[in-house]
Amino acid sequence: MYRSRDRLVVFDADGTTIDAFQAIKTTFLRHDMDIGDLERFRKRRKLFKYLGGLRELPNNLRQQFGKQSRKKLLATLTEVYRHEARLFPGIAELVSTLVDAPGIRVGLVTRNVTIEPAETLRQLFRRHGIDSEAFDYLACISLGEDKATPIRAARRLFDINPARAYACGDEYRDYSAAVSCGMHPFVVSYGFEDAERLVNGFGVPPDVVAHSPAELAARLLHALDLEWPSRH
Repeated sequence: MYRSRDRLVVFDADGTTIDAFQAIKTTFLRHDMDIGDLERFRKRRKLFKYLGGLRELPNNLRQQFGKQSRKKLLATLTEVYRHEARLFPGIAELVSTLVDAPGIRVGLVTRNVTIEPAETLRQLFRRHGIDSEAFDYLACISLGEDKATPIRAARRLFDINPARAYACGDEYRDYSAAVSCGMHPFVVSYGFEDAERLVNGFGVPPDVVAHSPAELAARLLHALDLEWPSRH
């Protein structure tokens, strides 16, 4: 039925591989705004319309800032992402291990909306020793687009059995997208939805939730029969 016996891993970017909260916090501070700590930010994030691959800024931001101010904020966020934002600890080693492993396709699907997001991610990953050209699939989608569409497209592109495909994300929508594509979900609780909300709020099975980047790496590498990265 499927020509390929490869396996596929698709990563979400912000909140799963990239410490996006620190990037947006830094950006806000440079415009004399403070979004508080991650815990409080999570609790009120429904008031936000994210900018630059997160999800939501405050709805009233559009009312309080003129067009030029919003452009400046976006430009700052883009520069922070490209020159300062960091991958979570161990993620660079994990991604490098996967892209170097034979028989494993690696993809990245993101709603990052910085200026020229593909270039933004290229610069960010390059600072961590990863050439974005090493990804077998990269899709930058709009905020309103369902991730299931590009995730499914990646699997079909390589004609991979969904039972041999995995999707990693930090939100319930990432979990839902993976399941709708018949792929195994890996969900992390260190991003923009914590374990309480994922499990008790949305009913995500606790067995698929990783509470740290190290736990995500351990679970994923075990599923793929790979060893821990030597540099980790």
